[in-house]
Amino acid sequence: MLTIRQYQSSDQEVVWNLHNPALAQIGAHRGLGPWDDDLQNIEIVYLRNRGDFLVGEYEGQVVAMGALMKVSTAMAEIKRMRVHPSFQGRHFGTALLEALEYRAKALGYKVLRLDTTIKQNAAQILYKNHGFEETTRKSDTIFMQKGIS
Repeated sequence: MLTIRQYQSSDQEVVWNLHNPALAQIGAHRGLGPWDDDLQNIEIVYLRNRGDFLVGEYEGQVVAMGALMKVSTAMAEIKRMRVHPSFQGRHFGTALLEALEYRAKALGYKVLRLDTTIKQNAAQILYKNHGFEETTRKSDTIFMQKGIS
């Protein structure tokens, strides 16, 4: 069973090590760059700014992660959804997405948005099955959102 909890500073290295292989497995890793700066500043970017960062543990090992980032008073964005390739297909992504949506509601958000790539077919299906609708596409990125209450 997956246990979901809030990120702790001691999770920094394991989160970084989870991020990279999860993207590389599907060919969506762009290499290191400033687009990853948030993962070096999780407390500031997410936890201290009306957001959250959750990790999922299975048998004591962090195997999943996802974040909630404030966009506006009413809107938050789901970021950094990752499940380690060895643990995909066990509905851990579903559990994490549901936990993030629960947190968004608790924080008072009314709309959730996210983006994924055209290469991430499983993620697209997951998001559509949870009520997210595509709003636009730019290059290889699909933008989606849904209302929550």
